[in-house]
Amino acid sequence: MRLRSKAREVALHLLYQIEISKRDCEEAFRTYFENDPQKQEVIDFARSLVAGVNKNSERIDSLIKKYVRNWEIDRMAVVDRNILRIACLELLFFEDIPPKVSINEAIELAKRFGDVDSSRFVNGVLDKIYRMESKKNDKLENNSQSQTQSPEQ
Repeated sequence: MRLRSKAREVALHLLYQIEISKRDCEEAFRTYFENDPQKQEVIDFARSLVAGVNKNSERIDSLIKKYVRNWEIDRMAVVDRNILRIACLELLFFEDIPPKVSINEAIELAKRFGDVDSSRFVNGVLDKIYRMESKKNDKLENNSQSQTQSPEQ
């Protein structure tokens, strides 16, 4: 398994543990890596994912809520919710990761750790978020460029 894929898996385990047990992040990290040592790159990327989800949870959750029909985020399966959070964090803040990679990694996590329909659910939500949000960003970028360009004479 690739290191970043492993880090996403570890981040999912940690977010699940933190949410279910209401543990402190640092305590969850310490006990997790004592029981399952990992390469430093895995630890660092997992830490950045967990910290990013925690720091940006309101923005991430509001984005998910915007594109999920007939679902309240609190009623989603904990695993699905945290997979979506990790992927949305990557889509919003990790410009070095192609969106398709974030979506595919999330689908793979859903297949491994979710229920029978999790991968389709995660794929559908992330596909909507990616398509709609990238359209908005393209429009904003085009408007910004057209306003800064002077008309030819």
